[in-house]
Amino acid sequence: MTLRRLFICCCALLLAACGGVSSIRDDASIPYSEKGNDIVIYSLGLIDTNYRFGGKNPEAGLDCSGMVSYVYRQAADVKVTGNAADIARQGRSIPRSEMRAGDLVFFNTMNRSFSHVGIYIGDGRFINAPSTNGKVRIDRLDNRYYAQRFEAVRRYFD
Repeated sequence: MTLRRLFICCCALLLAACGGVSSIRDDASIPYSEKGNDIVIYSLGLIDTNYRFGGKNPEAGLDCSGMVSYVYRQAADVKVTGNAADIARQGRSIPRSEMRAGDLVFFNTMNRSFSHVGIYIGDGRFINAPSTNGKVRIDRLDNRYYAQRFEAVRRYFD
């Protein structure tokens, strides 16, 4: 599993280097964030990590808030803690039109506000640890399920 993660990280770094900054950015008018790109690249290495309710590290498994806390701490030295709702309260509200790589996107997936969180990676996509299908994966914001449940964007740096 570790070799696979290393391979994914290397591929992500190679793609980022080949495509330049614009490969992760959606809009040239939105300021670039090196810390945000570091968060995205690090999170790509967690794809296919097992889901585990309450999980806070990849070895044991991750839930959505555990994944976000782990990635932010490891990739950017930014401390965010608690469940998805707690994390939402810690961030700065950002209009959806201004979101950039590394921002957090929040959803109402359990009939309560801010019950799910993911890391925005650009191009309308985000990385998350959903309990369905049991693995960290990339989803789209325009996916019918997530589009109907989208709540907010929060920023924690820059």
